[in-house]
Amino acid sequence: MTKTFKRIADRLVNSPRRLWGISFLLFVVLGSAWSLSTPMGGSPDEYAHLVRAAAVARGQLNGTEVMVKHQVAGMDGQFAETGVQLPEWYRELSSRHTCYAFQQWQSADCAPPLGTSEKTVEVTTAAGRYNPLYYAVVGWPSLFVSGEPGLYLMRLVSAVFCAALLASSVVAAAEWRRRGIMIAGLLAALTPTTLYMGGMVNPSGPEIAAGVLVWSAALPMFMAPDRTLLNRRLLRLGVGGLVLINIRPLGLVWFAGAVICSLLLTQRSAVRMVVRTRATWLWGLLLLAGTGAAMAWAMAHPDHSVIQIPDWFTPLNAARRTFDNSLVYIHQMIGDFGWLDTPAPAITWLLWPAAVILLILLALCFGRPRQAFVVLAIMVALVLVPVAAQASQATKIGMVWQGRYLLPFMVGLPMAAAAVAALRVPSGGLPWRRLIGWMALTLTVANVAAFVWTLRRNTVGTAGAFFIHPAHWSPPGSWLLWLLAYGLGATGLAVIALAGDRTPPVPAPTPHAPVDGERTLRRADDRRATPVG
Repeated sequence: MTKTFKRIADRLVNSPRRLWGISFLLFVVLGSAWSLSTPMGGSPDEYAHLVRAAAVARGQLNGTEVMVKHQVAGMDGQFAETGVQLPEWYRELSSRHTCYAFQQWQSADCAPPLGTSEKTVEVTTAAGRYNPLYYAVVGWPSLFVSGEPGLYLMRLVSAVFCAALLASSVVAAAEWRRRGIMIAGLLAALTPTTLYMGGMVNPSGPEIAAGVLVWSAALPMFMAPDRTLLNRRLLRLGVGGLVLINIRPLGLVWFAGAVICSLLLTQRSAVRMVVRTRATWLWGLLLLAGTGAAMAWAMAHPDHSVIQIPDWFTPLNAARRTFDNSLVYIHQMIGDFGWLDTPAPAITWLLWPAAVILLILLALCFGRPRQAFVVLAIMVALVLVPVAAQASQATKIGMVWQGRYLLPFMVGLPMAAAAVAALRVPSGGLPWRRLIGWMALTLTVANVAAFVWTLRRNTVGTAGAFFIHPAHWSPPGSWLLWLLAYGLGATGLAVIALAGDRTPPVPAPTPHAPVDGERTLRRADDRRATPVG
């Protein structure tokens, strides 16, 4: 059976176009399963993003500022929302989830049916200040299809958009010489939360997917240089960077962090090759222009919200509370669904970190000191970045941090660790095929378990039948259909990881000759290790 899967995987990865197409289809299936098995309004703040997308599709890039009383993390305030003109039934989106959100025992069947009034009224959204580009991509179905079908179509468009970014990342991972471990590292970066957010109308989905694409392009560009692949890697880096930077203001920080970490892992010859390429300067100008446009939009749309911050809530207290919540944020990055009221099962939280830790240990044990330092630095950022971000904004916005906000950068941890392992771990001495096979199986089980657990919560509630029968709430098409589809999609990704390593394009060099782009300028003391790319 394993040999059969390996032959299938080898056939897929040997053609970049075929690999992209199959990967794209698998990600569409996974994202669509989340899109259609999640009740409308059942994801964080999605109603605000749906309203924003529908308004942008109608040409309403801006609207009137409306101050709305709201409470975040126990703090009252007046939040600046944006009023737009939409059909009246859009108003009902903000309250459809209230009967089951934060009540895990209650299934989604209690949500009232969506109205049908097409009368144009003012509807407010908390996402009115966000960059409109993403909303223009996903909002157009609302012009042609009304009601819940149109909302589900917007979700599916977002899933397709994210699938295209992630499929390009799979192709980038398959271009490495030791591609099995790189694809396994990519799968470790694609947490259930990543796939879940990709299926919702929420800028976090494409933000995380773009972060994956940036890391998948930047790491081989500097760690495994290849002149014949440079232009396509620059294309991936440029597209991922433009999407990431134009989602939220923090996107520029995540993009810079990924590039800097990749530069710290670089070979000396790689930087010269990248700088001397004309396409580098072209993409640099495009990224600079995209950054300028994103910053101009953010500066022209400041947040005028006013929150009543208690006297005891100082930046130091905010830093302490954020540090104490570090494990909560890690759980949210792996899998915490709904309105952060549906945590993944214990098996997901046990197996997923185990796979990531394995990659980290390989990188720390076999990597050079500089490479180990970069991996450790990313691990430290996992804790310190939320602390610094929350402390700096504590007196303005209160405690609002969530794990998914850091995920566009943290997807680089397993990918960077896998890259170091791919370059430095000797080909002998480790049962590589078995190791990658167990990693793929572990991540697939953890991924499917998270989906099943969330599906059960939505259909019968945590107090309902363990085997989801009979279902109180049923998604379009039936829950069994999407369970089978998700299992097949996750298994398909695992099969791709079983592909054999790429055959070197040139004969093996003599011991004293420089090897190809992935191993140029090795120091003499490193030649004793088996050179792999």
